[in-house]
Amino acid sequence: MKSFEKVESAKQKSRRANQPICIGGVWVHPGERKTIDLDAGRLYTHAQLSMPVQVICGRLLGPVLFISAAIHGDELNGVEILRRLLKVKSLNRMRGTLIAVPIVNLHGFIHGSRYLPDRRDLNRAFPGSQDGTLAGRTAHLFMQEVVMQSDVGVDLHTGAINRSNLPQIRADLSDPFTLSLAQAFATPVILNARLRKGSLRASAVKEGIPILLYEAGEALRFDEVAIRAGVRGILNVMRELGQIAQVVQKVPRPKASRAVISHKSFWVRAPQSGIFRSLVNDGARVLANQTCVGVISDPFGVCEKSIYSPFSGIVIGQMKLPLVNEGEGLFHIAKFARSDLVAEKVDVFHEQILKANLPYPHQTIPEL
Repeated sequence: MKSFEKVESAKQKSRRANQPICIGGVWVHPGERKTIDLDAGRLYTHAQLSMPVQVICGRLLGPVLFISAAIHGDELNGVEILRRLLKVKSLNRMRGTLIAVPIVNLHGFIHGSRYLPDRRDLNRAFPGSQDGTLAGRTAHLFMQEVVMQSDVGVDLHTGAINRSNLPQIRADLSDPFTLSLAQAFATPVILNARLRKGSLRASAVKEGIPILLYEAGEALRFDEVAIRAGVRGILNVMRELGQIAQVVQKVPRPKASRAVISHKSFWVRAPQSGIFRSLVNDGARVLANQTCVGVISDPFGVCEKSIYSPFSGIVIGQMKLPLVNEGEGLFHIAKFARSDLVAEKVDVFHEQILKANLPYPHQTIPEL
């Protein structure tokens, strides 16, 4: 009898109506989708500046998920990930609420810059202040209107300018719930990344809101693998949260390879200034003091030096600009106990993403 009551209670709870949500003074009720322009101040031309937010409020009760992109204004992959995500048909039947913010750093996005006009990094200004710097005010607006109304978040990033990143999730994996979401996202690599003071992730976690940070591709460029993996990953997280239903395939597809966790990463730095040539791709396996990952030489090729990694691991990011100075970070390498197995998973991941029945950018996106 008690077990029956528990089942009935769970069923009743699953049919409970969702709650409306208010962002920027605009109410979004269950069953509604609205685009809201958050007042972000004015430019020095007196033109009004607004942060665009799209809210989908499902009819049934569920968690509130926010997804943000372009906290660094030159990181564009996340903007395209959100554009494609918002076309997915299953969002029309979702539980809970989705808050999508494709452009957080408006000033940086307009100018194609990582930073704000005062050269501040927005991702070091959280939680911000209503009366602070431009960075602090932007961070405060985003925290109060979006983050503090959410249960969980996904923050989309790329490598910095002239640097690429293998698709990866960075998160505080000491929290079992965050770990389960990171695994659900299904990138080949997960980094147990420490919280940085002033970052969105650190401020959100302090408020009890778990955050996944998705890194993939490079600044000012669209990367199709990174974008497709990002859309798929977010939908996987939404399924894990119970916001959208699991997809039942008529023909079973191979399961995504389970991500491998790295608890430590390091940078291989330039031993001298010169012309840099990389010899490995992101995702490549390197062996300690054995794998030649790149070469630096003078313009004549007279003084040439080969570069080796001091530890074994997987290349998860690297410099793309061939002109480097001594001490500059060239390769970001994650350490694993079995780097050979991780390299295989990276290969499988790329094959699955490229061969999957995912739509091209101009298509309406069905269930993925």
